[in-house]
Amino acid sequence: MNKYQHTPLADRMRPRNFSEFVGQNDIVGEGKLLRKLVENDELASLIFWGPPGVGKTTLAQIIANQTRSHFTIISAVAAGKADLMSEIKEAKQRLEKGERTILFIDEIHRWSKAQQDALLPYVEKGIIVLIGATTENPSFEVIGALLSRSRVFILKYLENKDIVKLIKRALQDEDRGLGQFKIEISEETIELLAELAGGDARTALNGLELAVKAAKATIGSEPLAIGSLDIKEALQRTHLVFDKKGEEFYNLISALHKSMRGSDANAGLYWLARMLEGGADPLYVARRVLRFACEDVGMGNSQALLQANAAYDACHKIGMPECSVHLAQAVVYCAKSKKSNLLYKAYNRAAEDARATSHLGVPIHLRNAPTKFMKEIGYGKDYKYNPDYDGPVDQEYLPGELKGREYLT
Repeated sequence: MNKYQHTPLADRMRPRNFSEFVGQNDIVGEGKLLRKLVENDELASLIFWGPPGVGKTTLAQIIANQTRSHFTIISAVAAGKADLMSEIKEAKQRLEKGERTILFIDEIHRWSKAQQDALLPYVEKGIIVLIGATTENPSFEVIGALLSRSRVFILKYLENKDIVKLIKRALQDEDRGLGQFKIEISEETIELLAELAGGDARTALNGLELAVKAAKATIGSEPLAIGSLDIKEALQRTHLVFDKKGEEFYNLISALHKSMRGSDANAGLYWLARMLEGGADPLYVARRVLRFACEDVGMGNSQALLQANAAYDACHKIGMPECSVHLAQAVVYCAKSKKSNLLYKAYNRAAEDARATSHLGVPIHLRNAPTKFMKEIGYGKDYKYNPDYDGPVDQEYLPGELKGREYLT
């Protein structure tokens, strides 16, 4: 009997060391800060911030193994202060024997301020090394005192090539993976699975495992043929009609942008739905709408920026499918707004001048003078403080070489 038979594939294939870890090279690659801290056994408390399935828990376990520390996990969803104090008590006992404890708190953002406050003194005293994992911005969800004592590392969605590597490893591994089965799966199907996983390794491996189990139940004998339809059914997702290797993705976002610019709210909704229902990252779409709100609407309706920003915030907080209506509201609002590219053109003109005149100094009367010496050499001299005047002030704010330049025309 295989000792892993009742363990999900994603858990079985969890990397055990840095050499097996895939992705996040900007923080765990050779010579990067986090890796050096671990290899030198100089670890301090950490916060891992990133979306699901990108390796937060895995990385914490690797760190515990590499630093020869006791590793314990608690979930902020289920655990409370009593559970924390129990772990702290055991950590104190280990420390007396010379063994450190790494306490990994999953979804730490779900703990209240009081619960996080209870953790603080034990982090300060070094009784535990904290590794917190969160999908939410720690600036808003982790108390300042705890955040200031921790180093925040940002983990990103995995790239398709990273997920392809993990899938192939699972297919080949006879001990922990699916290598004991004869599985026929094309390179195109593997790439489809990686694409549909949306940067989430757990989703990819869970989908692969479910597709294999379904094939075993249906076919009953090997080889097990896994095709694109099996993958789509396992993930309950349709294939993206755009991909990062082709142009269709950019065609769709272009169609959305141009429909809003043309004030066609119905077309804007259609192209929005095509992207979201196809599996596009809602935050990507929200960023494009945010850009549109200033580039194409701008001063024509300054409220469009507020609408777009609120939609982005909703996408960040609740994700799909709930945030689809927030994006729909922003798209319709932008489409129906009066259009103006005044800001877009004005900034481009200012940027052109800025690149050509970067050698020009700030006029001396506009310079700040925080020291006595700066005042003595004329910094801030003759500056007219506008609130002290009734009406317009005759004062130049551009370098002399650009006097009279107008960008907002």
